[in-house]
Amino acid sequence: MARQADEQLVTARVRMPRRVVQRPLRQVSKRLLMALMVLALTVFIVYADADGYHDNADEKVDFLDSVYYATVTLSTTGYGDIVPHSDSARLVNVLLVTPLRVLFLIILVGTTLEVLTERTREEWRLNRWRATLRDHTVVVGYGTKGRSAIQTLCATGLRKEQIVVVDPSSKAIESATADGFAGVLGDATRSDVLLRAESQKARQIVIAAQRDDTAVLVTLTARQLNRGAKIVAAVREEENAPLLRQSGADAVITSASAAGRLLGLSVLSPSAGTVMEDLIQQGSGLDLIERPVIKSEVGKSVRETDDLVVSVLRGHRLLGYDDPKASPLQLTDRLITIVRATNAPHIGAVE
Repeated sequence: MARQADEQLVTARVRMPRRVVQRPLRQVSKRLLMALMVLALTVFIVYADADGYHDNADEKVDFLDSVYYATVTLSTTGYGDIVPHSDSARLVNVLLVTPLRVLFLIILVGTTLEVLTERTREEWRLNRWRATLRDHTVVVGYGTKGRSAIQTLCATGLRKEQIVVVDPSSKAIESATADGFAGVLGDATRSDVLLRAESQKARQIVIAAQRDDTAVLVTLTARQLNRGAKIVAAVREEENAPLLRQSGADAVITSASAAGRLLGLSVLSPSAGTVMEDLIQQGSGLDLIERPVIKSEVGKSVRETDDLVVSVLRGHRLLGYDDPKASPLQLTDRLITIVRATNAPHIGAVE
């Protein structure tokens, strides 16, 4: 019973990417209007041939009796107090009223079946999603920073199906699912919320929380659940960056300082600021990427590669392009290079 309750809770909190369908209220309103139109048409048919019907109470059928007869007939109640007695009335019941009754039932039953079918389909999609999700990217926070991070990831080839958004705001999750991403509604500082996002199986976790203290708690929780994932976190104040690294973040971006440095660089040299902005905007102009060393580059110096190498990642050491230890290149090295956007490799090449 506890496991079943947990499954229901997961279903209520995980939001799959939205499909282009009508809103439930609009669907129900549309079907209700159709049912009322069928009822009105039936009332008109019965009232137009009121003389062909017999009322056991007063033998006459007025407009109210026509509404009553149409209602109990379409609902298949059929009390028998009002009945068609003329040949024309019976023929109209066979040719018109009976098909309208069937149509009325189809509208009502169809609405119920559609709701049940949609719920079953969503549960099936959720279970399949949870079973197949591996090596994905979890993005905590769907604000400006989170959206920009996702935009960059998608520009480098990461599929939308491989991104899960976690946010405590229902509006943010609705926006994420409308954009084609799976969303988890909840506080990411709680381990059960991150588990719903399958963070324990994630390859990368991007933390773009609104508050620095929240970012620290999310980092601690995420690292506890997944020891091998690459965790990148953003903080507003530079003084909190060491705390993020101690909490388990592999990389920490100070948003306020980074924006300030870019502003200062743009004041000193607008062209240099434009180049820097181009480098961090993935998919256009020049891109800053990380790629492995290919076999033909092994043994060569940094300057002999076809790309413009900025740094060499050897093990856990990041060597500058001018560091004598960076050359010759080794097969296990990874290069941080500047390339044209059209030449940038698929995100799968970056580990």
